[in-house]
Amino acid sequence: MRRLPAPPARALGGMGWREAEYAALDFETTGLDYARDVVVSFGVVPVHGGRAIVAGSAHELVRPAVEPSPRSQTVHLLRPKDLADSPPIEVARERLRSLLERRYVLAWFAEVEVRFLDRIFGGGVRAWRRRTIDVRNLAIAAAGKPASVRAEPGFSLGAVARRYGVPVASPHEAYDDALVTAQLFLVLVSKLPDLAAPTLRDILRLGRA
Repeated sequence: MRRLPAPPARALGGMGWREAEYAALDFETTGLDYARDVVVSFGVVPVHGGRAIVAGSAHELVRPAVEPSPRSQTVHLLRPKDLADSPPIEVARERLRSLLERRYVLAWFAEVEVRFLDRIFGGGVRAWRRRTIDVRNLAIAAAGKPASVRAEPGFSLGAVARRYGVPVASPHEAYDDALVTAQLFLVLVSKLPDLAAPTLRDILRLGRA
């Protein structure tokens, strides 16, 4: 039986963003067909009190029920034989659930994570969007760009990491992408225009997935 991670406590109107609990999440998948493809690895980095908690982070491989597409293998470099001894999602999702308990999700181009979270746990895409902050949207807001640029180049995870001096060790490796997302979140909340002290409500509004 699938059990949803408990949602974050209901936010108070002016609650400071540091008072909330977050989990930066990245999935690597067999492809981007949301009806067919599945997760092959996930990385999670908790964020608490304005800090990325590396000691509480996780990286897990998942044995997929469908074979990774050739294109996906060139991106994340995970071959079927690399995943053969990993747990299936029915087992791995229990660890993922515990890492997401009562936390807002931080993701880069979050629609991918939102769709696969719904595949893994259910609950509905809209419900996952409500508790997910798209850190890419915070980067767009920090750059003073309108929402119309959201499909334009220049806001990839690697490009924005270089812009703000955040190191990228292993692109398209789930743990490293989650760590970079967590670090960029902490950088970007201090650079949002006209918000000297952003509240959680501000962050949720600007980072709406």
